[in-house]
Amino acid sequence: MTTQPTESQPSATQPLSTHYDVRRDAAGHRYLAPFVHGFDLTRIPLLNKGTAFTEAEREVLGLDGLIPPQVDTLDTLTKRVYRDYLKVMEPLDKHVFLRNLQDRNEVLFYSLLSSHVEEMLPIVYTPTVGLAVQEFSRIYRVPRGLMLSTRTIARVNQALANVPLNDVRIIVATDSSAILGIGDQGFGGMGISIGKLSLYVVAGGVGPDKTLPVELGVGTGRQDLIDDPDYLGVRHPRLTGGEYDAFLDAFVEGVKARYPKAIIQWEDFSKDTAFRVLERYRKAVPSFNDDIQGTGAVTLAGVLRACAVKGERLRDQVVVIHGAGAGGAGVATAIREGMRREGLTPDEVIRRVLVLDSRGLLTDDRQLEDYKRPLATPKAVTEGWTGTDLLSVVKEAGATVLLGLSGQGGIFSEAVVRAVQANAPRPIVFPLSNPTANCEALPSDVLKWTAGQALVATGSPFDPVRLGEQTYAIGQGNNAFIFPGLGFGAVLSGAREITDEMVLEAAYALTDYSAAAYPDRLYPPVSELPTASIQVAVRVIEQALREGVAQEADLAGLDRVALTKLVRDKFWRPEYLPFRLPEQN
Repeated sequence: MTTQPTESQPSATQPLSTHYDVRRDAAGHRYLAPFVHGFDLTRIPLLNKGTAFTEAEREVLGLDGLIPPQVDTLDTLTKRVYRDYLKVMEPLDKHVFLRNLQDRNEVLFYSLLSSHVEEMLPIVYTPTVGLAVQEFSRIYRVPRGLMLSTRTIARVNQALANVPLNDVRIIVATDSSAILGIGDQGFGGMGISIGKLSLYVVAGGVGPDKTLPVELGVGTGRQDLIDDPDYLGVRHPRLTGGEYDAFLDAFVEGVKARYPKAIIQWEDFSKDTAFRVLERYRKAVPSFNDDIQGTGAVTLAGVLRACAVKGERLRDQVVVIHGAGAGGAGVATAIREGMRREGLTPDEVIRRVLVLDSRGLLTDDRQLEDYKRPLATPKAVTEGWTGTDLLSVVKEAGATVLLGLSGQGGIFSEAVVRAVQANAPRPIVFPLSNPTANCEALPSDVLKWTAGQALVATGSPFDPVRLGEQTYAIGQGNNAFIFPGLGFGAVLSGAREITDEMVLEAAYALTDYSAAAYPDRLYPPVSELPTASIQVAVRVIEQALREGVAQEADLAGLDRVALTKLVRDKFWRPEYLPFRLPEQN
């Protein structure tokens, strides 16, 4: 198990874990110093090598007689478990297979995932993780991460002290109130925290022992979960108001005390809570909300690329966003900021970015939730319109870009898509909702309706579309292109705050990477996640330095080439380190 080799380590009196430390010998080579041995060592996934323990390690670690005699390499084991993986047919079963491997032999899990990231991303993340979240109580096997609830929050400091990792840098925390497009999942959201952190490791270069998934068990609004005998969460309605705030306050204060260098990614909070939590804590602890900011950044990046492919500018588009939840609001904010960067005034921008919820266009004469008010279109703009439903808004506003974050499968009808093409010969149509069943339109339909002229990207993975003699690759606007690099850059820069400009810089970094490496695509292939994340991390560090929020001041003297080398050098990759007993040091 390796760690970030160039990050600052805990002091000699506080090892990286209660189970082991990573040290260097006189020649500077890293090795593991375990504090457990024998059978117990093989039950710790960060230490277990399976049959890859050497003969010498087996002898000194008390493993003789406990492991088959064959000594394998990590490469051999990776190929072996991949053959086993291919025998599993159903996506959820594949997810369980990978989770079991992660809980048994973590380096091997990441070796396998790194070798097949494009194939396995839909299994560890969207769309299959949605099924895993729904089935969490039934597929749960062994402890992983931090599970706080209303029963334990009063002892949050003790609960954090029980975590065997001493240098956590990235935390993904959810209250499971709005998972993907499937809503309140009670306690099941732990599955998505684990999945996202797997991507931080394989795509963002963060060592596994620097990550901590967190489930905030504040109850559920679903009586069917409360009544389910298999349900593993607390069985009471969700906390609200002051009780909820007190719960999160205790969690944040506990994290600051135990892990003062950690970043928190808030994940899958309900739309009203998501904005409040972000604003309440973003200056108290470096944190961001991926559903709001990550979704906004990755969508902006794709729209910018689509404009470039057409030879147009963002400022000349009229963007209609269907869906006014956390994701839709984040996208609207990011698109508007992109237009302002291209010189439009606030009044011009507000007329070019229109947002709809389930009741139609957000206008300033409607009763709206607080977070929706800045997204509203002035009522004066719609005077004389035939209506404010989706089709009417597309026609009346002259939409050239149609973005779906509604979670309503099939809402982008043929009539709606053809109406966008009537305004732009090459319309930009992104049905982004996850999981696949919630996608606003199938890419094959959008391309058929527009005779192959639409520029299409989705949130979930889709196979290329064959239309006539041409095959169209479907870009995936996956947040995994943003959050791993954003988090890694924030960690490496020691950012005391994750600013809006840092998030936007991540979007422009992805756009520039795509333009340089894949000029005919809206997004890179998912296999390029690690390379893209390095570029994102570099630009995030540069922005943190410009804004004065980076605490690693020595980075200020590095140019982009030197920063890129530094990020690559710190990027964690799976390998088995040799063991030495502490008394051998």
